[in-house]
Amino acid sequence: MSIKVAVFSTKPYDKQYLAAAFAVEREKSHAGDGAVFDLVFHDFALNLDTVALARGAIAVCVFVNDVLNAPVLEALHAEGVRAVLLRCAGFNHVDLVKAENLGFFVANVPSYSPEAVAEFSVALLQTLNRRTHRAYNRVREGNFTLDGLLGTTLHGKTVGVVGTGRIGLAAARIFKGYGCRILAFDPYKSDDFLAEKLGEYEDDLDTLLSQCDFVSLHCPLTKSTHHIINEHTLAKMKPGAILVNTSRGGLISTRPVIAALKSRHLGGVALDVYEGESGLFYNDHSGDIIEDDELMRLMTFPNVIVCGHQAFFTVEALNEIASVTLQNLADFVLSHPCPNSLVRSHKLFVRRDSYPVRI
Repeated sequence: MSIKVAVFSTKPYDKQYLAAAFAVEREKSHAGDGAVFDLVFHDFALNLDTVALARGAIAVCVFVNDVLNAPVLEALHAEGVRAVLLRCAGFNHVDLVKAENLGFFVANVPSYSPEAVAEFSVALLQTLNRRTHRAYNRVREGNFTLDGLLGTTLHGKTVGVVGTGRIGLAAARIFKGYGCRILAFDPYKSDDFLAEKLGEYEDDLDTLLSQCDFVSLHCPLTKSTHHIINEHTLAKMKPGAILVNTSRGGLISTRPVIAALKSRHLGGVALDVYEGESGLFYNDHSGDIIEDDELMRLMTFPNVIVCGHQAFFTVEALNEIASVTLQNLADFVLSHPCPNSLVRSHKLFVRRDSYPVRI
């Protein structure tokens, strides 16, 4: 008996890596060692209009821009879905209280190649700082002048790392290698950060921002971090500082950032995420009129770089996402304790005589 999993917001690379990981499990199942999982891929995002596509599935597998609010969770439950598998670390788009009340199993992939995101953060910063994106375009037109390409040396500069989880820690190590002074802000101080003497913690964000030449955001999106970069905190930033965000778009309030860029107080912004990215990112809109005026305004600045949420996008990360997603599903099916579970309780799902049985 197969266990159907509806996979939403899938791209060719999702299908490739998930199918490969689950194919190994399928081979085991035919040998009598495990359950048979049947993946059904949907290019569409999960929302109230597409929830019917999950009919007959015991689990849905979703990404960052899928909608899992209370109405969607209720509709999924009515369709017989009992597990939500996030192939991402963030879970701000899931109503966890409602999920727990309905008895859902919800699990994420808490860490997939944190070095990939950290490396991309530094790459964005150096691209913006040294104007390599502008130099690339110039030389393709035969223009080899250096005017307007002046940058600064990272060595000896102060970098603020906001959030010292796995990704923030990896970023701090890279900046340390550049010879930067590192200041960190996180309500939960990292033992590794302290043990490795990567830098110093500041007790409040304002104090950190006022000292930093560069600021890199590496914290999750929660109620307390929503718009952590706003009119007040931008005013506290050192004039000319560069801001990098590869975490979640909602950490930054876009309108005050535009104002800070126009006033020249902010030296530049590099974004791999954007608070209005849902419905835009991961899709080709090159032939469309994009109606998000704030995003379009941002991209008119020569000192702004916007990417499409690709910091995670490495072979290593995609392999990790697929394997951890599969393990989370197996923990649910076999009623094993799941280290990545985001809810305290859920309806059990166990296998008896090689067949899955809900109890």
